[in-house]
Amino acid sequence: MGPPVIVANKLGIRFHANRRRKLRAREFLIRGRSGPPKDDQFWALRDVSFTIGEGEAIGVIGGNGHGKSTLLRLIAGVMIPDEGSVRVQGAVAPMIEVTGGFVNDLTVRDNIWLAAGLKGLSRKQIADRFDEIVGWAEIGHRLDTPFRHLSSGMKAKVGFSVITSVDRPIVLVDEVLAVGDRAFQRKCFLRVEQLLGQGRTIVLVSHNAEHVERFCRRGLYLRDGRLIGDGPVTEVLARYGDDADRLAEDDQSALSARRAQAQARRLLAETEEAEDVASGAPRRAIQ
Repeated sequence: MGPPVIVANKLGIRFHANRRRKLRAREFLIRGRSGPPKDDQFWALRDVSFTIGEGEAIGVIGGNGHGKSTLLRLIAGVMIPDEGSVRVQGAVAPMIEVTGGFVNDLTVRDNIWLAAGLKGLSRKQIADRFDEIVGWAEIGHRLDTPFRHLSSGMKAKVGFSVITSVDRPIVLVDEVLAVGDRAFQRKCFLRVEQLLGQGRTIVLVSHNAEHVERFCRRGLYLRDGRLIGDGPVTEVLARYGDDADRLAEDDQSALSARRAQAQARRLLAETEEAEDVASGAPRRAIQ
């Protein structure tokens, strides 16, 4: 591992369960500006600490809603932690929302210039790399088409091509490799391998174990916003798989128990109805 480029120390961030909820006048008078009660808040990440060295490829693993994308946003600096800190040495290229910064009403050509400029390229750098960006995205036949008229896969190609043309030592990838058709995915794989060959540091979020194993040697396993695994990627993936299997078994057991209870209630109701009929008593409604 090279010198540290990303250091997280007891990192934590919390959200309101309903961020759109506004205080009623009475609540505002009672609580003032303190905001919603504490039980309306939850920690998306809590007490997360790790160090990533220069040139490492790290896979961030965990179920939906357990803090993976939030962690990438904290590393990218688009979110501010509520506790702890994350220190990043070097510029970051976030592939979190590859079409972020694109404007639907502008043409593809104008969007390439706009997005590349927002990502830090100078006008000369954009001009020098424009043909390469267009060629990789295979979008030359649609340069003067409004961006809104592209398919989601074509939009992803343009966004991925722009952001990987930016010279940043740290690259954050959030499920981008799952976008587009198989041919596009193969191109993405080759581009990521090229970035790794250049010594870039890559932090990859993906639910696809094959993608994680292909590019990463180390894994971070998040569960309920806490880091519960940090080690060789094969071991971390195995632990995550075991946990997922156990949860699936628990869910299946709970479902089977509910079905058995429902069946027992039906049998009991049918038995009581039969007894009522035999005794001549009025029939009762089945509950």
